[in-house]
Amino acid sequence: MEDKELKALVSLLEDDELRPEIEQRIYSLGNEIIPFLEEEWEASFDASVQERIEGIIHNLQFDLLKERLINWKNSEKDDLLKGLWLVATYQYPDLSLEKLRQDFEQLYYEVWPEFNPEAHPYDQVKIISGVLFGRLRFKANTRNFHSPANSMINSVLESRRGNPIALGVVYMLIAQKLGIPVYGVNLPNFFILTYHDKEKEVQFYINAFNRGLIFTKQDIDHYLAQININPHPRYYQACNHLDIVTRVLRNLSISYEKLDEHDKADEVKQLLVLFGG
Repeated sequence: MEDKELKALVSLLEDDELRPEIEQRIYSLGNEIIPFLEEEWEASFDASVQERIEGIIHNLQFDLLKERLINWKNSEKDDLLKGLWLVATYQYPDLSLEKLRQDFEQLYYEVWPEFNPEAHPYDQVKIISGVLFGRLRFKANTRNFHSPANSMINSVLESRRGNPIALGVVYMLIAQKLGIPVYGVNLPNFFILTYHDKEKEVQFYINAFNRGLIFTKQDIDHYLAQININPHPRYYQACNHLDIVTRVLRNLSISYEKLDEHDKADEVKQLLVLFGG
């Protein structure tokens, strides 16, 4: 379709009677039309037309996100960072995955010079914790615990603040890049990490929300007893990437609910349905 025809379509959004038909025609053109719509939004001086264009762009981007999440779930879930990037594109649709990879590469190079692969597992973990929570100043976002930003990996890297799962996945991705067997564990109401070397039969736990505190299975037993939940094997073993992204989405939905942004919360719930959540 020529630009003149596209401009004519957008101009008809002012007509309330024709608008539903025009919007459907625009939707049928797919995501390729988004850059043009953005240009038309900038050129328009009509606030109502701008609002309608914003809605169309959002719906197109949301449909694309659903498609990408389904593809990730079916064939790309080994790539946790890509799953987290997809969640963040709900709020930041232009976010670059390549830029995120570069940011993690930089974090890796901050830790690597101090890392000793021959050290005891406890000491390896303490080295990672020392760099992330000491020199790089990552810390628990206790002041804004329910902020949607805690579910946006780019915001967490920028602010160096996060909730348990946000700090946990940053820690886990760096540790795994160093060759350390660190994985996520889905506890009720909390997210922790486990160092689990099956060959050497070494397992212990890490609380990234508390500066990488090391603890044991007995501490998990005590935590579960405090919240009156019976122990279950899944509370002691690694969860998969799908579990992690599902939990991030669930946290995001709760965050929007607490801010009374119910439309956004409902959309995130639609994303959860794709994962069976």
